[in-house]
Amino acid sequence: MPTSRQRFLDTLNFKPVAKPWIRWGAFLWDETIVRWKQEGWDGTPLDDYFDLDRLVRVDPWYGPVPEFTREVISEDATTVTFINHEGIVMREFKENRDMSMPQFVKFPIETLPEFEKFAAERLALKADLRLSPAWRQMVASGRVQAAVGKGELREGETAAAQHAAVQDEWPRKCWADRWGGFFGPLRNLMGVENLCVAFYEDPALVERMMAERADRIIEITGEVLKHTHIDTFWFWEDMAYRNGPLVGPELFRKFAFPHYRRVCEWLRSQGIEHIGLDSDGNITTLIPLWLDAGLTQLWPFEVQSGMDVVAVRKEYGKRLVIMGGLDKRVLAAGGERMRKEVDRVMPLVEQGGYIPELDHSVPPDVSWKNFCEYINYLKLRLKRG
Repeated sequence: MPTSRQRFLDTLNFKPVAKPWIRWGAFLWDETIVRWKQEGWDGTPLDDYFDLDRLVRVDPWYGPVPEFTREVISEDATTVTFINHEGIVMREFKENRDMSMPQFVKFPIETLPEFEKFAAERLALKADLRLSPAWRQMVASGRVQAAVGKGELREGETAAAQHAAVQDEWPRKCWADRWGGFFGPLRNLMGVENLCVAFYEDPALVERMMAERADRIIEITGEVLKHTHIDTFWFWEDMAYRNGPLVGPELFRKFAFPHYRRVCEWLRSQGIEHIGLDSDGNITTLIPLWLDAGLTQLWPFEVQSGMDVVAVRKEYGKRLVIMGGLDKRVLAAGGERMRKEVDRVMPLVEQGGYIPELDHSVPPDVSWKNFCEYINYLKLRLKRG
């Protein structure tokens, strides 16, 4: 039987696999974790609990180092205003903070001199901080960054033993997360409104920030490759909402395309053929740009934003690997609604180049019982074909 890693790579290459590659998903809301434990989940990593594949993350932090120290500026009975680890002043609820968006009060960058200072102090390689001893031990042992739903060292198992097993078994992903792209990271620095205005009023600043991100992505990932192989690299943007992208595709192509292309060409020179990107919202008009730049896969294809993976496959065929696209909202209802949603994407599994998965984090309106029902039905359909 081929390893999980080989089946993952075969899926991405549109090759037939005897056993479809399947993971439970990517993220859970904090409130979901609380609910599920109250409803009977014992906290066992979900890929172990359901006997699924896993995509092991080996990425370090691509953002500011040293990180900013959290500093509370003010608080009241229900909210707290503070400087977060990225230098953003934000205000959020003290309880159930995952169930609402924070208020972003102030961002660290407004001008080019401010950015140059920030980049020199916080965005330089600093390999000893980014690739810390803890990170190196994590990579060597095969452990992953997130505890929930991910494989960790099991009782009685040595790091060396698990390292050998993971190296042979599971695919590895390097995800630059909130600092791996050419809109999302700039948004972290300036805020959405200021950034969108800067495309017109301060294009030199936008170009400089994008060039810096390309330089650092290449530099940091080069260091990662000294310690581990990478099967897939992911950018991060989160630059769209339900009606489309936050900046038009023509403008984004003008500014960002050369930087995507440069990073993608470098990744391929290092033997990394599978290059993905995470962006919420309706990304329909951005897909051609990303494909032309050299990306090969996208996630999560949010259904509530109008993304339809069946239609996307018809348009792009084998040019694009698709992950996600299952409407997470139907899990709250479960039953027939859930089964119809799973059935809808099964033809894509048969075509290859598709990994069926929820279209983002699992929200707390999904019960533990319904999630178990979903996973078991998905496994049944994949087995049955």
